[in-house]
Amino acid sequence: MSTKRKPPTLHQKKEEVNKKALIWSGSILIAIIIVFTVLLIWSKS
Repeated sequence: MSTKRKPPTLHQKKEEVNKKALIWSGSILIAIIIVFTVLLIWSKS
C-alpha cells in the first residue's frame, strides 16, 4: 500500500513547484513591464 501512496504525493509536489514557477515567471514579467513603462515615461518627460 505504501508504494501506491507515494506517486500521488510526488504529483502534488510537482503541481506545487509548477505553481511556484508560474508565480515567479509571472511576477518577473510584470516587473519587466513596469520597468519598461517607467523608462518610457522618463524618456518622454
